[in-house]
Amino acid sequence: MVRPRAGPPPRSRRHAVIPRPPRSSDPTAAEASAWADVLLRRRLVHAAVLAPTGQWLIQARPDGPVRVLDGPADVVALAATIQHHTRRPEIR
Repeated sequence: MVRPRAGPPPRSRRHAVIPRPPRSSDPTAAEASAWADVLLRRRLVHAAVLAPTGQWLIQARPDGPVRVLDGPADVVALAATIQHHTRRPEIR
């Protein structure tokens, strides 16, 4: 009789990336604002300000340059990029 091995699964099994279906609509200003709040609360950006023109001003560090994002879609894309980089497993 073969006994099952205790412990975590072997490292050769990697988590598959499941592609998500494309969005059915463009991100809204409310969605961009929610993501900006998350980035600020988690201290992943230093500042995120919605300008009267609908553009977003983003500063990663207090002494860093200010990036101008054109609208909600760019804020959501930035949040996705940051999330991807923070969740990416370390390469050994």
